[in-house]
This record gives sequence, structure tokens and C-alpha cells, in this order.
Amino acid sequence: MLDIRFIRENAERVQEASAQKGYTVDISKLLQLDEARRELQQQVDELRTKRNEIASSMKGGKPEQNLIDEGKQLKVGLAEREQYLKTAELEYITLMKKVPNMPLDFVPVGASEDENVVTKTVGERPEFSFAPKNHAEIAEAKGWLDKERAAKVAGSRFAYIKGDMFMLEWAVKTFVLNEVTNSEVIKHLIEENNLNIKPAAFIPVDPPYVAKTDVYEATGRLNREETTYSLTDDNLWLNASAEHVLAPMYLGETIDEDLLPIRYIGYTTAFRREAGTYGKDMEGILRMHQFNKLEMETFSTPETSLDEHRLMVAVQEHLMTKLGLPYQVIQKCTADIGGPNANGIDINVWLPGQDKYRETHTADLMTDYQTRRMNTRVRRLDGSLVIAHTNDATAMSQRPIIAIIENYQTEDGSVIIPEVLRPYMGGRERI
Repeated sequence: MLDIRFIRENAERVQEASAQKGYTVDISKLLQLDEARRELQQQVDELRTKRNEIASSMKGGKPEQNLIDEGKQLKVGLAEREQYLKTAELEYITLMKKVPNMPLDFVPVGASEDENVVTKTVGERPEFSFAPKNHAEIAEAKGWLDKERAAKVAGSRFAYIKGDMFMLEWAVKTFVLNEVTNSEVIKHLIEENNLNIKPAAFIPVDPPYVAKTDVYEATGRLNREETTYSLTDDNLWLNASAEHVLAPMYLGETIDEDLLPIRYIGYTTAFRREAGTYGKDMEGILRMHQFNKLEMETFSTPETSLDEHRLMVAVQEHLMTKLGLPYQVIQKCTADIGGPNANGIDINVWLPGQDKYRETHTADLMTDYQTRRMNTRVRRLDGSLVIAHTNDATAMSQRPIIAIIENYQTEDGSVIIPEVLRPYMGGRERI
């Protein structure tokens, strides 16, 4: 969440930015609640102090009746004020949670994803002497994909992924892990992009796939209605992406500055409802209720978080270039970056079977929006404390598998394996 002191000092800007993100939040009411709770807290503190003074004076002998009566009145008054304070705090925190993060100054103002900006187009789209098929047609013909039987077992938007498509997916993930855990690769990308951050590689993590309600809420990512599956009896929620369980790792902890940045790459099977998605998105594995994903997460100082964000985008571009996939870099507008985000970048890959670019990667700069609520701090070298910053970004999901199948398809129905993946596919050149 935002710092309430920032909101007090920048009320109009916060109100404006919230509207630009599409959030209806009454900042005036929030400030009124903030003032009321502070007044009530002061009253409660004063009553507690007075009660303690009376309790101390009553020790060591028989107390006077007037002190006893005053003590009883204080007890009743304190209980009443504490209840008022509890109600005010609940109203205040409920409204605070609805205030989105502030977008950075360079984020374009827009009312929908239609106002996102293409900042870069990389790679040549493949040309075919035949009508290209989409990945579902190819995979089903090859026996790689079986959604019909999966529907019998689990319902719609689940799949059995088999044979060479399964092997291709794991080849991609192994390739990605080898790249991002290689400190020389990270050092090269940092130097190439003139970033002022340390060249530490990403550490691979196999995290829990579930999170407690209060922990998930603290990340700002819990979306009950549209996205997240719950395990109601256990007060747990299935992750919708690995960053949802990576971000809270340092919940309530203070990290020494000389340990930063901490860079993780986590793997989970993720679960999403994907409510309201129809048409072409239902074909193949483009939008599934269950999918596998490698996700990057970083913890840093406030001064370096923007460069960490840029590093993640550089990693994404590096991976797409090595795979030989044509893509676009998208600067997302205010309405599309998401509530907890200060900035958002997408990578969209060319899909010949759909004749359009589709999203494969996102990169989210969160600043201190998550960590303030999670109380994750940095102890500076001089001993002072500051709220840590976080970033998260897709390293690789199953969508690039779609792109490989469509961009590398041949007329006879086989798929050429990108050169960088062949060592992970037993040296095979096509499947």
C-alpha cells in the first residue's frame, strides 16, 4: 500500500492517479478516517496512561473510594474508545487497500490496453508458402495435445500435454534456467543496457504453491472474483503465478543492504480462473486454468529498483532473441499496468496462426507498494531503515511453446527446433 504520509501531502495527485488507473477511491474520505483514527488513538493513549497512574497509586494500601470510582469510569471509557478505534482502523485500512500504487511519471495515461504503446519491434516475421496453422491444429494432429480427455477429468481449460510438446516445454525451461542463473549472461545484459546494479545471477527456487489469505492480500495480488482458486477449509489460495509466493518470502524481515539485490527465479504450476475469456483464446493452451511458469522476483533498494525492472525486460528480450522469435516491447498505459504496479512492460510474440502479436511476458515494477504492507525493510550501511522495493517478471511460461510451434512449423506438419534448444532435445533438429 501507499505511505499515508505521501497521501496526506499529495492528496490531489493520488486521487488523479487512481482515476487514471481506473480505480474509484475517495481520498478525502480516507484522510477523514485517517484524522479520526489518529484522534481516537491519542484519546486511547491518554486514557491508558491515566488508568496506569491510578493503578500505581492504588498499590500498597487500601485505595480511596474516589480512586476506585475513577478507575471504573476510566475502564468503561477506555473500552468504549478502544472499540471506536478498532472500527475506525478497520474502515481506514479497508479504504487504504483500495488505493493503487502511483504510476511513474513516464507511464502514458490511457483508459484501456488499446492505448498501450509499442516501443520496439524486433525480428522478422516468418513467411510461409502455405497457410500457417495455429498451434492447436498442429499439436492435436501430432497427438501432443488432448483437451477432450482432460475435460472429462478436470473440466474445460485443462489439457494433457504429451510427447514432443512436453519435451519441448522442458527444453525451453532448462534453457531459460541456464541463462538466468549464469552470472556472465546477467553481467553482459547489465553492461549492454548501462544499468547501475550488481551482476548477481538469479537463484532458482521451488516455492510453495499456496499462500495464506493475509499473506496473499499483502502482495496486492489476491483477486478472488476473477483469478484465484481457494482451498477454503485450509485458509489457503493457489498461486496464480510464482511471484505471488515469492514476494512474501521476507515478510516481517529486515534485509542488510550489502545482501541486495536478491534475485530469484521461481517455478510453479500456476492456477487461474481466467474468467470472461472466450473465442480464439479458448483454443489450445493460450489461456488455461493450469499452466507452468518460471517467474523472476527481485528485492532491492529504492534507488536501484527501476534498473532491476529494466534488467528483467532485458532478460526477457535476450531469451526471445535467442529463441529466434519475433516480438514487440509494449509500454503499458495507466489503466493496464495494474493496481500494485508503478510501471508495466509486456513482451508480445508474433503468432502466425492468429496473424497477430500476443503477450508472452510481463514485467512489473512494484516499488514499495507490496513491501510496506509486508513490512520488508532494508537496513542501510549506516544503520538506518527503509522499505525495500520489489520487481517481478515472467521468465518463461507455456506461451513461447505456442510461438515456437507456430513460427517454426513446416508444410509437412513437423516443427523445426530452435538451435539453442537442440542440446536439450537430444540433438534433434525437428519434431
